Amino acid sequence: MVIHKKALAGTLESSDCLVRIEPAEGISVAIHSVVEQQFGEQIRKVVCKVLESLDVTGVAVDIQDYGALDCVIAARVETAVRRAGKEA
Repeated sequence: MVIHKKALAGTLESSDCLVRIEPAEGISVAIHSVVEQQFGEQIRKVVCKVLESLDVTGVAVDIQDYGALDCVIAARVETAVRRAGKEA
C-alpha cells in the first residue's frame, strides 16, 4: 500500500492512542508515551507488524500512547494507513 496523504486515527483518551501517518522515505516510528521505557519496543513491534501485513513501505508513524493495549494500537495503525493510502 502506498501512503498518499496524512491521516489520523484514535483519541487522546485513557487506554487509547492517537496515531498520525504521513508519507515518507522508508519507515519511521516515533512513540510518545509515559510507559515507553517499559513497553516502547512492544509498541514498535506491533506497529511494524501491521505495516508489514499491509505492505506499507514509505511512512512516518507518530503515536501518542495513553495506555492502549496491543490490539488497540494495531487497530488504530491499520485505520490510519487505510485512510492515508491506496492499494499499489
